[in-house]
Amino acid sequence: QVQLVESGGGLVQPGGSLRLSCAASGFTFSSYNMNWVRRPPGKGLEWVSGINSDGSSTQYPDSVKGRFTISRDNVKNTMYLQMNDLKPEDTAVYYCEKGPWGRPASQGTQVTVSS
Repeated sequence: QVQLVESGGGLVQPGGSLRLSCAASGFTFSSYNMNWVRRPPGKGLEWVSGINSDGSSTQYPDSVKGRFTISRDNVKNTMYLQMNDLKPEDTAVYYCEKGPWGRPASQGTQVTVSS
């Protein structure tokens, strides 16, 4: 049974940093591309970043490029999202997804950026 558990969210001031984690189980983590997505309050799902199966390639939309860094540890079956210089518009529930993104099935972790 595929299980993805996000953690690391919280309340942070603008300009601050957070590191999200995604613990994966129930599948061969090292075989899959992974993604982070987010759902801002009252808005639709947004893709935040992606990483290939061995971590050698990463992708970001312009909205987070230069501020967010995705990484993974295939020994620990865990993916990370380092978020720096956070802005109020980064406020959202953040989800990790296995393979193609678009239908998060996990609980997510709330990130709130506010002074």
